[in-house]
Amino acid sequence: MKQLLWNILKILIFFGVGAGILYLVYRDQDAAWQAQCAIDGVPAADCSLIGKILDDFASSNFFWLFLVLVAFSISNISRSARWLMLLRPLGYKPSMVNGFFTIMLGYFANLGFPRIGEVIRAGTFARYEGIPTEKVFGTVVVDRIADVITLALVLAFTFLIEFDRILALLRSFGNAGGAESGGGWFKWLVISMLAIGILGGLLVMIFWQQVKTSKLYKKVLGIGIGFLDGIRTIQKLEHPGRFILHSLNIWFMYYLMTYLGFHAFAPTAELGALPALMVFTVGALGIVIPSPGGMGTYHALVTACLVSMYGIAKADAFSFANILFFSIQLGCNILLGVMALVVLPIYNRKSAEKV
Repeated sequence: MKQLLWNILKILIFFGVGAGILYLVYRDQDAAWQAQCAIDGVPAADCSLIGKILDDFASSNFFWLFLVLVAFSISNISRSARWLMLLRPLGYKPSMVNGFFTIMLGYFANLGFPRIGEVIRAGTFARYEGIPTEKVFGTVVVDRIADVITLALVLAFTFLIEFDRILALLRSFGNAGGAESGGGWFKWLVISMLAIGILGGLLVMIFWQQVKTSKLYKKVLGIGIGFLDGIRTIQKLEHPGRFILHSLNIWFMYYLMTYLGFHAFAPTAELGALPALMVFTVGALGIVIPSPGGMGTYHALVTACLVSMYGIAKADAFSFANILFFSIQLGCNILLGVMALVVLPIYNRKSAEKV
């Protein structure tokens, strides 16, 4: 019961963080939208930012949003194929169906509790495929390491070709929320996160003797040793070139989702490939930050990028962030996650009956 209550509390904390950031972004954009309504002579009673977002979503081109779902699915087919390449050197012949849908199940779980999806993904796949969980989890770690490396390359490439625009974006974050908020909520958010991180590190150093003899430390150490079997598989890949191609395709499809999303919304439809790269890159950073699916952090980064770099009106930029974010979360993560809950038991029951 205590563990259940603790898990519920953690979920509420992460949702609270994401919802809090989303509210702060919404508050800033709503103030700008109210000011624009006043300039245009629109009565305050008829000036609703939420109403605008819903209208913008309803007027979006759903054909392009469907293509976003297709690109998302293709990226995860490549992710599944890449993951299975890491599992085969362990002596197993895992199913592509199980690989794809356990990844979808992991994304679905991340909406409730960030990063728990990797545990759900590894545990579910290990159970259905009969592979030790530690080995599967080790390959998941390698899979994520490959993502970190690829993201770092994308960041470096984007930084090189858009250096001036990135500096403008950083300056806009320094003023996020306006002077009346004490120098900007984003700045204080970063300072708070750094302070918490430093304090946590100091506490670990001070109580290191107690930490290293704790059950939690020993459990984590044991899991870490189990990871080594999975990590060593990268040295045994039969086709490293395919591994690299799948890695590139995963992130190209992620980029394509932003580019296709531009075409679904009239105010961004004229933006080209390079703005899509910039928005995709900053949006990816928003997703990496541990909030539910990137809620709030994704909106803050994408909105600021579109406004400061490409002159999109604040309300329109915020609408686009919501349209793409919730299209991916509802149309991709939730839809395919629910499908995974249905398909996996049926598929594996039929497989068991054949054996």
